[in-house]
Amino acid sequence: MRILVALGGNALLRRGEPMTVERQRANVALACGHLAPVAVAHELVISHGNGPQIGLLALEGAAYEPVPTYPLDVLGAETQGMIGYLIEQELGNRLPLERPVATLLTMIEVDPEDPAFGEPTKPIGPRCRPDEAAALERERGWTFRPDGDSLRRVVPSPTPLRIFERRQIAWLLEAGCVVICAGGGGIPTAYGPDRRLAGVEAVIDKDAASALLAGDLDVDVFVLATDAPAAFLGFGTDRQQAVRAAEPDVLLAEHHGEFAVGSMLPKVTAAVDFARSTGRPAVIGRLSDIESLVAGTAGTRIATDVVGIQLEPGNSTKEN
Repeated sequence: MRILVALGGNALLRRGEPMTVERQRANVALACGHLAPVAVAHELVISHGNGPQIGLLALEGAAYEPVPTYPLDVLGAETQGMIGYLIEQELGNRLPLERPVATLLTMIEVDPEDPAFGEPTKPIGPRCRPDEAAALERERGWTFRPDGDSLRRVVPSPTPLRIFERRQIAWLLEAGCVVICAGGGGIPTAYGPDRRLAGVEAVIDKDAASALLAGDLDVDVFVLATDAPAAFLGFGTDRQQAVRAAEPDVLLAEHHGEFAVGSMLPKVTAAVDFARSTGRPAVIGRLSDIESLVAGTAGTRIATDVVGIQLEPGNSTKEN
């Protein structure tokens, strides 16, 4: 089978952990321990997030006053290389020598007129105290939004339209390579009036970009790996129930408000988009359950062969 795994941010850095290379490498090593058996048995594509990393690079650049802070597209390319290197090395250490692994810098086209450029929503970087955020807003013109008890920078997150390197990714897969690509949602680029391609100040949602890539590559299963065992209705309440399987046209239509905007909603939306457009399944769940996710026996399976919504054992709903 051909499988695309979109690694959640927890595969690189968990909430509250220091943003050190050592900590990130340790988390990547754990993730690659789960991914290695899949890479041996199947064609594997890996995408990943970069929110904390790109935000940290922007802060570091802002502290060096002799030159302007590097734009987000350039910082996105830097994070693709850095994170790809860690995954490539840790996964390569767990695979046979004859199984190659490659990281591919990936540009993705967006519409320069996308409304997202006027309404930044994508959180990046570390969490800040109110006084730190206020100073950066004054000095840099950055926008911050609440994140728990802190504040976090938000940037535009336009819809991904086209993956420029999709042919190269397919070639690598056909040659037997594990491919790490579309990191951080891809490098955001757009055509100007002169039809020349250039980077833009944005960070594309990783799950949306991964769904687009999964469709382009005709993958058999699209896995959105997170730190939760499944998507839940009533999460955090006494009526919390795991969604075991769902029909794509029902889940968001009836339960859009059940999923957190900054965490589970993008995953559910990406899974629904992929399943609806391809007729193949998308699964949301823990990376540690990866083999069961691929088999469809764990996590939340979103597929066109499901009728309505099936909740955790003993609870199910049929919706038409």
